[in-house]
Amino acid sequence: MTNLIVATSLVLFAALGIFSEPQSALGSLEYQSLDLLTVQKNSLLSSSPLPEPKVAKTIKVIITAYSSTPEETDDTPFITAANTTVKDGVIANNLLPFGTKIRIPELYGDKVFTVEDRMSSKKGYYHFDIWFPSKEEAKEFGAKLTHIEVLES
Repeated sequence: MTNLIVATSLVLFAALGIFSEPQSALGSLEYQSLDLLTVQKNSLLSSSPLPEPKVAKTIKVIITAYSSTPEETDDTPFITAANTTVKDGVIANNLLPFGTKIRIPELYGDKVFTVEDRMSSKKGYYHFDIWFPSKEEAKEFGAKLTHIEVLES
């Protein structure tokens, strides 16, 4: 039992990088085989893919783009209405709550966007605005009529 505790501790120390060379009272061969067995049974190293997010609903929408310029936003162009910093994957909308995850499969495949910003109220509920790092990229995107998938939370 003591050898098992020592071996398990050594494997844990090795996994945490506490020492780089196997330093075991059991010898390096026993250490390596125990380490291999531990890694194979470790649930944290699962090779199965993450579960696919479920689609709660599909909505036909207009999608445009914006960037962090004062004329397109307000006096804090890098802060969203949800009080987060703009980044790739941020989308603005007036219908869905902050934190809602969506996909735009016809344009971006499986990429997930998060609602973190709002738009002018005159844009309505079925208009989405994707954040881009530059005004040129936003203009190049233009306006598109497509479907979004609202993902279950």
